[in-house]
Amino acid sequence: MNSALEVPEGPQPCRQLPAPQHPRMRLYNAEQVLSWQPVVLSGSARPVVYRVQFKYTASEWFEVTPESIGVNCTQITATECDFTVPGLSKGFPMDFNIALRLRAELGELHSPWVTMPWFQHYLNVTVGPPKNIRLTPGEGSLIISFSPPFDVDIATASFSYYVHYWEKAGIQQVKGPFKSNSILLDDLKPFRVYCLRVEAQLFLTKNIIRPGQLSNISCHETTADASTKLQQIILISVGTFSLLLALAGACFFLVLKYRGLVKHWFRTPPSIPSQIEEYLKDPAQPILEALDKNSSPKDDAWDSVSIMIFPEKEQEDVVQTL
Repeated sequence: MNSALEVPEGPQPCRQLPAPQHPRMRLYNAEQVLSWQPVVLSGSARPVVYRVQFKYTASEWFEVTPESIGVNCTQITATECDFTVPGLSKGFPMDFNIALRLRAELGELHSPWVTMPWFQHYLNVTVGPPKNIRLTPGEGSLIISFSPPFDVDIATASFSYYVHYWEKAGIQQVKGPFKSNSILLDDLKPFRVYCLRVEAQLFLTKNIIRPGQLSNISCHETTADASTKLQQIILISVGTFSLLLALAGACFFLVLKYRGLVKHWFRTPPSIPSQIEEYLKDPAQPILEALDKNSSPKDDAWDSVSIMIFPEKEQEDVVQTL
């Protein structure tokens, strides 16, 4: 809900501005952002500006400037102050207790200070899932690599990782904790689809744990392991041999059943005598003379046959005589 104040024209006694409403500190991974609702004034041509100050446990209040924190939140028109800076050298130390206060300003007018509760980044942060998750299918395994949610000072904090995984339509299992950014999930079934989510938990030196959010579900299929590959080779070899044996048996059976037809197919066709072949090429040749000339008397075998005819009476006499 916005706060509103009407500013009358002409000289007026000094009055306070309404304070910014609903300040909120967002601590997500490395983000440190203070936001609030704007103060709205009617009848003023100048914008309302805001000032943010901070302090540590045993210190005075300091202005938020590039020299002190690395960002500027002094007399700004924006309704948020982003303290997030790359690296650990700037910004608020994540293991320090920090207090913030905020007010609105317009010329000589200003609002009361709104003081935020103390916070420590490590103790109040919302830990997101690991970043840049990559999965590599292996032989009956999955290799998971990723980056931490944000950088921490290893002297005061560290991350541990847990993998929630399950075979598709199966029961979920959890493995961890892992300190490495590369995790091997082995002893998985080959050629199966596995789904998983990765969680990062923030561990502090005082045995304080900040649980993290789970990553999005990612599913991948495993490849064959060594034993499965050997089984495949044996099955392929046996299958090939069985197929060849079946084909050989089928061919032998067909040959036995249709051997007459096979003999007919593979019989040498009759050839034309060379003299006739030459005659067909050149019909002008005297083929009969060539055949007589080429024939040898020795090749001709002749038998003499005498036919004797008797009258019927003489035939009967001959029969009776016999």
